[in-house]
Amino acid sequence: MPSVLLTAFEPYDHWQENSSWLALVELTRWLEDTQHITTRRYPVSLPGVRKRLAEDLRGNYDLVLHLGQAPGATHILLEAVGLNVHANGQPLIDDAPTAYRSALPLTQWREQLCEAGIPAQVSQHAGTYLCNATLFLSQHLIAQRQMASQVAFVHLPLTPAQAAREPSMRASMSTPLVAAAIAAMLQTQAVA
Repeated sequence: MPSVLLTAFEPYDHWQENSSWLALVELTRWLEDTQHITTRRYPVSLPGVRKRLAEDLRGNYDLVLHLGQAPGATHILLEAVGLNVHANGQPLIDDAPTAYRSALPLTQWREQLCEAGIPAQVSQHAGTYLCNATLFLSQHLIAQRQMASQVAFVHLPLTPAQAAREPSMRASMSTPLVAAAIAAMLQTQAVA
């Protein structure tokens, strides 16, 4: 099995839980072999994420899979591109590439998940907030350090319990279903 860094985020804003962390915890309960998987819970802060990525990516993992919560999402979103842009419109890193594209088989993952009855789609970028920054900064650090690690960011819908507390009744997906999707992606990479 390849070595994996699997990250998720802590709660933020008015959310008492983060669907990404709940899915990561659920997934680790299922896995028989966790010796090759390192899990991290990241703060919802750009300086905090920068620091943690700089430290964690020293592990030279085969696969880096970041998970994030996407309120309103109806599908699991496989983010294809990390953009060098901060929420304020400024570059995350001066004199860095405009973007990095994930080399992971996102289309294959989407097809595999949809065939298993798990709604998924490839998204062209992760927005311009912390999720995008996490993806871009990971890709840039890996490129700078000339590592062979492959990285992706996966946005997850809210859990049903989170959606039920929202007055707008947002879309949701069960934590076990999301954990099954992540397990399928990891399995695909294990046999690749």
